[in-house]
Amino acid sequence: MPRIGERARRVYRGEMTAAKYATSPAARWRHLERAHIVSQPDPWLHTCSHAAMLRLALRQHDRREAIGQVLRLMVAAPGSLTGRYPVGNTGRVTAGLMTPMPIPDDLAALTNR
Repeated sequence: MPRIGERARRVYRGEMTAAKYATSPAARWRHLERAHIVSQPDPWLHTCSHAAMLRLALRQHDRREAIGQVLRLMVAAPGSLTGRYPVGNTGRVTAGLMTPMPIPDDLAALTNR
């Protein structure tokens, strides 16, 4: 059962599409991070956001990020299902696995928290 609304789902898809077509790695990561924030309440989308981050980390040969994304892939769906995820966290290894972060203003209205 999806836990995000249709508007949040559209924003998620938009951010994932923007990440796919971004011209720089920094822009790709920024869009994936925003997609992650929106996706956190939904087990499937949350897992998909980490899968996309893992693919980018592997393309960039970033071993630390890739290992961190594998770990996050294992806990994404259970965290979403139980509501135990760090709200606003960008999903990157530099953010810390369970560190809550401020939600960008334009995304705050889309979250359940």
